[in-house]
Amino acid sequence: MTTLPAPPAIESAAPAAVGFFEALRFWLKLGFISFGGPAGQIAIMHAELVERRRWISEKRFLHALNYCMLLPGPEAQQLATYIGWLMHRTRGGIVAGALFVLPSLFILIALSWIYMAYGQVPVVAGIFHGIKPAVTALVLHAAHRIGTRALRNPWMWGIAAAAFIAIFAFDTPFPAIVFAAGLIGHFGARRAPGVFALGGGHGSAGKGYGPALIDDDTPTPVHALFSRSRLVKVLCAGFGLWALPMAALVAAQGLQGTLTQMGWFFTKAAMLTFGGAYAVLPYVFQGAVEHHHWLDGPQMIDGLALGETTPGPLIMVVAFVGFVGGWLQQAAGSAGSFAGGAVAATVVTFFTFLPSFVFILAGGPLIEATHGRLGFTAPLSAITAAVVGVILNLALFFAYHVLWPRGFGGPFDTLSALIAVAAMVALFRFKVGVMPLLGACAAVGLLATWLPAASAA
Repeated sequence: MTTLPAPPAIESAAPAAVGFFEALRFWLKLGFISFGGPAGQIAIMHAELVERRRWISEKRFLHALNYCMLLPGPEAQQLATYIGWLMHRTRGGIVAGALFVLPSLFILIALSWIYMAYGQVPVVAGIFHGIKPAVTALVLHAAHRIGTRALRNPWMWGIAAAAFIAIFAFDTPFPAIVFAAGLIGHFGARRAPGVFALGGGHGSAGKGYGPALIDDDTPTPVHALFSRSRLVKVLCAGFGLWALPMAALVAAQGLQGTLTQMGWFFTKAAMLTFGGAYAVLPYVFQGAVEHHHWLDGPQMIDGLALGETTPGPLIMVVAFVGFVGGWLQQAAGSAGSFAGGAVAATVVTFFTFLPSFVFILAGGPLIEATHGRLGFTAPLSAITAAVVGVILNLALFFAYHVLWPRGFGGPFDTLSALIAVAAMVALFRFKVGVMPLLGACAAVGLLATWLPAASAA
């Protein structure tokens, strides 16, 4: 658990200018301490950048956050990219956003290798036996957490219920659910704008911590001013950075190659992550597990558990998906299983996060041009409501694989059920953090595996 620093006394003078390498050291540190999901990561950035270092004022911080909340993709990583770009131009944004992700990528590649190479060892299997029910509880808790914000009236409840029925009973593709919900929000807001009004949740910008380097009335830096020529350059550069690697993958493996299909699939996934990582997991499950068969359902649960235990955005679970798929499909050919997994994880991460950089570098100048409240939020409100129903379906899927690991015809896993119930009580009643919860459940699973083995010996 990361302890946030206490806010310092209010200063009367703005801090000195921050050099690029000083900022780089902070972004690297942030990449290693950014636990706690988007809420925790945003809280850490607020404490460090607004309260302690005063690199940016709270009003400007929240204005950037509001924009990132409207985008598909991990909002905390996009917020870091935005602030890095505002402070040190394009290279600042790229460094801030990349360092938010890279530590997690390297850690996940290492953990994924241990999982694939030693996952059948009793110690490792016992740990995951305890973690899997905790993940099921975490997904249910995520549905509840998002639902308390999004389901504010009967219409939103109806959208959530319809989304659940669509994906549970009719196996409707997740993109179709997002598109339909967006249309409902767009047209519904014309008839009943109050129903689809986007709620707050980030607090007010009224509290002061002293003058900031980028303060409320600080003029927009020259590099952040909008120009059509710059917008075209950014979009062309973004497309080129997507097209060249994709063309290389097609040339090396063909259109149906594993890495090519991963690049294309996770490009689409990057455009659908409205509502956070839990929102896109059902789409990743549909594509990676059911359609492409890069991994199976229990492995997907294990990957989410690993994603919860590492710093960085939770959507980094896609790196695990890529690693397992690349390992099993021998994506690197004769280079070996580890090479295939590592290359696939890197490819998946690149194509998942590239759009986030383009959104910030292309859209940032437009957002800096106005500090008013963003409009067109009704479709997002409806999509977020639909996401609640989709996440609930995901939780039921996880519960089925955890409680009946061999299917309904097999035995019921009583230990997993008890761990899941205890984890839900810990989350809902005692507000236990993710890391202590996973650690405790892993210890229970390990103990349950060790005791019978010790007795037999």
